[in-house]
Amino acid sequence: MHAVSYTAQWMAAARALESEREDALYVDPLARSLAEPKGFELIDRYAGGGLLPFISIRTRFLDDAIRDLLADSSIGQVVLIAAGMDTRAFRLDWPDDIDVYEVDHAPLITEKRRRLDALGAKPAVRRHEVSADLTKEWLPELEEAGFDRTRPTLWVAEALTFFLTEEQAAGLLRLLASASAPGSHLAFDILGRTLLRSPFSKPFLDRLAEDGTPWIFGTDEPEPFLAANGWEIESLKEPGQPGAGEGRWPYDVQPRGRRFANRLWLIRARLAAQ
Repeated sequence: MHAVSYTAQWMAAARALESEREDALYVDPLARSLAEPKGFELIDRYAGGGLLPFISIRTRFLDDAIRDLLADSSIGQVVLIAAGMDTRAFRLDWPDDIDVYEVDHAPLITEKRRRLDALGAKPAVRRHEVSADLTKEWLPELEEAGFDRTRPTLWVAEALTFFLTEEQAAGLLRLLASASAPGSHLAFDILGRTLLRSPFSKPFLDRLAEDGTPWIFGTDEPEPFLAANGWEIESLKEPGQPGAGEGRWPYDVQPRGRRFANRLWLIRARLAAQ
């Protein structure tokens, strides 16, 4: 499978390990079956430096964002961009009349469907698979699957911007804004720029680059980055803060004003006024 597909298996393995903890932040009963053949091998290769707790905290943060935003808004559709082996359509409680679109490249979509069918897994929401190349124009495929630009949307992009250039990440945000009706929201994560240049991170980042999945983009100023590309931040968290894994993060949360701190941003944003 493509290297990015192996990354999806790595995420599934991390979710499986979290699900088996007594103090689990969430339970994903399908994750272990979706992690093979490379997921746990990559856990061993990449797991240092707080990565596993970050994946768990991020997953719970985005779970909560989906739950809270769907409960308090007119959102009628959720788009999981680069969905990988995500099983939120199966494991979360969903309101009625919600459509969930899972967008990823065709071989991964096909393999995921095969595994889920073998497990007898049934989604808890109207779920639509969208096979698309995210490096090219992909909104037409999303619309062919039933996506409606006139309905408020929640876009979820988990662990996606890391692999993009700054120009590509900005372009993605502008693209999502252009396809969003008023009342739309975005939930995702961004690396801090300093983290990508930190000696602490270098061994891990070198392994990612060797495996063909380098982390490229980060920003230490997420508010102006989002504002320049069509979005207003509603909630900005770092791991270890209340609502973002407080008590589960193994490091001290650094004051915002401290320069050269390694940061991992967890973000909820609304579509900016047009």
